[in-house]
Amino acid sequence: MLDTLPPDVATQHPSIPLPVTQPAHWHLATRLAFRFTTLYFGLYVLTTQMLGGLLPFGFLPDLGATGWMKGVVRVAAKDIFHISTFVTTTTGSGDKIIDWVHAFCLLLFAAVGTAAWSAIDRKRPNYAALNRWVRVFLRFALGSTMVAYGMVKAIPLQMGAPSVHRLVEPYGNFSPMGVLWSSIGASFPYERFAGSMELLGAVLLFIPRLSLLGAMVTFATAVQIFTLNMTYDVPVKLCSFHLILISLALITPDARRLLNVMVLNKTAHPSTEIPLFRRRNLVRLAVALQIVFGGYILFTNYSSARESWTQFGGGAPKSPLYGIWNVEEMRVDGVVRSPLLNDYGRWRRLLFQNPAAMTFQRMDDSFQGYGAKVEPDGKTLTLTNNGGKNASAKFAIDRPGNGDRMILDGDMDGHKVRFDLRRVDQTKLLLLSRGFSWVQERPFNR
Repeated sequence: MLDTLPPDVATQHPSIPLPVTQPAHWHLATRLAFRFTTLYFGLYVLTTQMLGGLLPFGFLPDLGATGWMKGVVRVAAKDIFHISTFVTTTTGSGDKIIDWVHAFCLLLFAAVGTAAWSAIDRKRPNYAALNRWVRVFLRFALGSTMVAYGMVKAIPLQMGAPSVHRLVEPYGNFSPMGVLWSSIGASFPYERFAGSMELLGAVLLFIPRLSLLGAMVTFATAVQIFTLNMTYDVPVKLCSFHLILISLALITPDARRLLNVMVLNKTAHPSTEIPLFRRRNLVRLAVALQIVFGGYILFTNYSSARESWTQFGGGAPKSPLYGIWNVEEMRVDGVVRSPLLNDYGRWRRLLFQNPAAMTFQRMDDSFQGYGAKVEPDGKTLTLTNNGGKNASAKFAIDRPGNGDRMILDGDMDGHKVRFDLRRVDQTKLLLLSRGFSWVQERPFNR
């Protein structure tokens, strides 16, 4: 009876159940694929950093390779891969040995779980009802992760502007990842564009009717992320590859429709995806809740990124002595140290970036860092080493003239040391001064 109601009647009466077309019997391969991907992706989200992005509101128990799975991962590493020691602390890398073994364990769990599920539930014709909820879960897991990726680029925090240290370091000393970070950080417009595309995919994923488009945009951005990770040796290869797989899992049910439109020039029939509920008022409520929750994820990530920007990013406080200072003359116990390339103890430059640190560059272009504190009156500089526990030097600061010269005079490691310094005009460095040109008579590639 319901299937015969006119569309306008059903629309005007939200309490009337929506017409539901019973799905056909799923092919065995489809059912097996659904069981495996549901188990694997579900375990992956719940046992990796993706869970923290999905539920960004406080402490979460460690469900991953260093939590309840630690014992399983250790056994697999030792008995299967013959690995007895590996790093279990947070290092910033998502491609540690423990991460690869963890992924192997998840594959094993999913395979065994699929076999058991198939044996127990082999007569079920389809998983249409469960599939609706699995897709919501994957949409938000993927979307929340892309929000985290995109927000720290839209607010250019992930790849910061090249520091004074980077500006004087020889290019050949850069790692491939350092080249990528510095090149993107040198162009905030590009970094913001890349972040905006990642955020666009996430926002579309949060809106049910636009989720297919969101999965397609996210797939494209995830491929870009994965390619950069692979070609510049960025240790987030596992995670970015899973973003591609989850995007494809969301796109695959509509693959035929996309093929018809994009390749075969045929009409694409409406999606056969069944709503979460049969009642229109519940469907509308579910849509509203998804959008609100997506907005909450965006807001919390924005707030966190803005706070980090003012603490660690481009908006963070700078040292009162900020800049690159060339050592024009260095005296130790009254004796001038000539700027010889083989003099390891002769300083070449002093670099001040944040208020609590100072780095000096030797004549051979190597670096050493110190903790640093400039007194509020700007007259005294104290350097510390060993994590700030031991005072290493104390200098009186004199800045004659217009401030581009500075004299540091004091004691360091039992010696009287004096530096005559001149600040480098960073605005004249080509990387910072070149800018953007609409009109170019010839390429400017230096």
